[in-house]
Amino acid sequence: MRRTTDTSQPLDALLRQLNPALKGWCVYFRPGVSSATFAYLSHYTWRQVESWLRRKHCRSTWKDLRRRYCDVGWWPASDERPLFNPAKVTTTRYRYRGTNSHPDPLARPG
Repeated sequence: MRRTTDTSQPLDALLRQLNPALKGWCVYFRPGVSSATFAYLSHYTWRQVESWLRRKHCRSTWKDLRRRYCDVGWWPASDERPLFNPAKVTTTRYRYRGTNSHPDPLARPG
């Protein structure tokens, strides 16, 4: 995660930048078998947001930050939106077409 959002901005400004990027990446890679990668991305993103919050409030304890910025449990959220969690995206394997594939329209009959 690049430090494009200064710590003077609210958490919601950071989440407005992160969530579309994470969602787009997950939509693109969803058809593959990428659940382990999504779990890693979720962990990495959480750690980066946590370190951003610690830079923003360097004198606060993690317990205070969690009470202020985490939704239910440990997941960061602002008043308007939570951080998108890539680990909850379900993956789909490539579809097996078998003998039901469409014939080539340019092939010659015979």
